[in-house]
Amino acid sequence: MECIGDDVVIYKGYEEESVITFEETAEIVTKIGILPLATLIPEHPSLNGLTKAENWHTGSELDPWSWRVRFPGEGLAGYGKFVKKKAILVSREWFPAFVAAVGSTKSIEERYNDGLASREAVTLLQIIREHQGIDTRILRVEADMKAKEKKTAFDNAVTELQASLDIVISGVKERQNAEGEKNGWSSTSFETVSHWMEDNGLSSFEGDREEAIAWLHSKMNGIWSPTAIAWTNKVFSWK
Repeated sequence: MECIGDDVVIYKGYEEESVITFEETAEIVTKIGILPLATLIPEHPSLNGLTKAENWHTGSELDPWSWRVRFPGEGLAGYGKFVKKKAILVSREWFPAFVAAVGSTKSIEERYNDGLASREAVTLLQIIREHQGIDTRILRVEADMKAKEKKTAFDNAVTELQASLDIVISGVKERQNAEGEKNGWSSTSFETVSHWMEDNGLSSFEGDREEAIAWLHSKMNGIWSPTAIAWTNKVFSWK
């Protein structure tokens, strides 16, 4: 990390508010492998930090908020709340190794029997497996979790499934009225990790967890700061 005039911070060559287009961001994601939407990893860039605040939520092609679903939609990066309940983008090159290094080798049913997964997570994953790309509203209905008092349990289960690399956020679906016009907030849609990878021509990582971690470290070295690497090692319990 390096500080220059007016408190502008550079993380390994990336200046804050220096990125304007989706294509520029795609190049950065490809190079650094992991890009959080908001500040998360110390001495490491984020989409929020790299882009101009005035471009967010404008609805234009320069709106970084809209890019978050272009990445998974175009097969350029996996997207979801994979780290500390925070949303990140993982490049398509890094994603198979990331899944092997962070995800569980046990099925959701095995984890539930071992007390490592919630009943709600099991229910939601079973539905998503059968309805790839299902949006949040329909998923809540299918899981019988539409009631207000079940919203927290639903949200927690969806986040749990992302953290365990069982599902990814694959896009958003607009709510429309009877005339087909946009009406209200858009709804997040989900796919299983395996379906998203297969759909985008990605194969599973050939190796075990330790080999996947070593592969990721080899990519991080020289690009990520030592502080960022150390933070990631601690968060994921990597050696």
